[in-house]
Amino acid sequence: MFLALKEMRYAKLRYGLIIGIMLLVSFVVFLLSGLASGLAQEFMQAAGDWQADTVVLAKDANKSLNASQLTLQDFDDVATTSKKAPISIYNGAAKLNKKNTDITLFGTDSEAFMLPKVTKGSNELTKNNIIISQNLADEGYQIGDKITIGKYAEKLTIIGIFKATYYTVTPVIYSDTETFVNVKFNGQIPQDKNQIPINGILVKKGSPDFTTEQKEDFDSLSLAEFIEAIPGYSAQNLTLNGMIYFLFIVVAAVIGIFMYVMTLQKTATFGIMKAEGISTGFIAKSIIAQSFIVGVIGVIGAAVLAFLTSLILPSAMPFQIIVNDWLLYGIVLLVVAVIGGLFSIRTVTKVDPITAIGG
Repeated sequence: MFLALKEMRYAKLRYGLIIGIMLLVSFVVFLLSGLASGLAQEFMQAAGDWQADTVVLAKDANKSLNASQLTLQDFDDVATTSKKAPISIYNGAAKLNKKNTDITLFGTDSEAFMLPKVTKGSNELTKNNIIISQNLADEGYQIGDKITIGKYAEKLTIIGIFKATYYTVTPVIYSDTETFVNVKFNGQIPQDKNQIPINGILVKKGSPDFTTEQKEDFDSLSLAEFIEAIPGYSAQNLTLNGMIYFLFIVVAAVIGIFMYVMTLQKTATFGIMKAEGISTGFIAKSIIAQSFIVGVIGVIGAAVLAFLTSLILPSAMPFQIIVNDWLLYGIVLLVVAVIGGLFSIRTVTKVDPITAIGG
C-alpha cells in the first residue's frame, strides 16, 4: 500500500485522469440507478399501496388489468376467506377550467380495503365524488373543485386528497364503481347491477378459491407478478439496468487499459526492483492497491455528486435513491476496478530483470 500511494503521489496527473474517468462512469451508473428506480416507482406505486396479495383477472387478459373484462357478478361469485374488492381502471385526462392533466382513474367499492387514507378531506366516496393524489393537487386541483374526466359531461367533486402516488407515470384518482362506469362509458350503466363491468378483483390475504369452471375463466396473480406485467414496466427496467451492467464492463476495460499502459511504461523500473530482490507478489499487490484506491475515490466522489445532482433535478424527472442499490453498485464498481488492474499482473510476472535493465 505504501508503494502504491507513493507512486500515485508522484504521478498525480496520470492517476488523476484515471480517477476522473472512474468518477464519471460511476456517476452515470448512480444517475441511471436513480432514474430507473424513480421510473419504476412511478409505474407501480399505486399498485404497491393496495395492500393486496392477489389480483384476479380474466384468463384471456394476458395479465393486463386494462384488458381484463369482468363483472360485479364475477366479483360476487369468486369465493375468498379474506377481504376482497373490485378494481376498475381508466386512463384519461382530467379537466379543470382549461387545464388538462393525464390521470389514471380507479373505481372500487366506497368501503374497499385498498382505498388510501386521505391527508385532507374525506374518502367517503359517493356518486360523482372523487379523491385525488397529492401530486395532482400540486398541479392546482383542490378539495371542492369540480372537474370532468373524458367525455362524461357531469362534474366530479374532489372531496379528499391522499399522499402522492403514480400509476404508469400519471397521478391517481379514486371513485366508487358507479361513478367510474359513468365516466368510462359516458353514463351508460347496465340496468342489471350484476353486469356492471369491472377489470379485476383484489384479495387482501391468501388466494381466491376457484371452482373447476372458474379456473378456466380467471387468472390469479400475486401482486409482484401483476406489477411485472404492467405494460412497459419490465422493458423499461431491463433497458436501464442493461445500460448499468454495460458500464461495469466499461469500468473494467478502462482501468485495465490504463493500468496496462502504465505497467508497460514502468517495465525497466520493475526490472530494477526485481534485481534488488523485491518479489513479483509485492509489485502485484501494489498494482491491485492502486486500482482499489482509484475505485474507492471514484465511487465515493460519484455517489456524492449524484446525490447533489438529485437535489437540483426538476420535479418532472423521476429520481429515487435506494441506498441498498447504490451500495451494491458501489461494491460491484470496486470489484470490476480491481479486476481491471489484474490484467497488468501478467506483464509484471513476465518482466526479466536483465532484459528490462539492459533494454
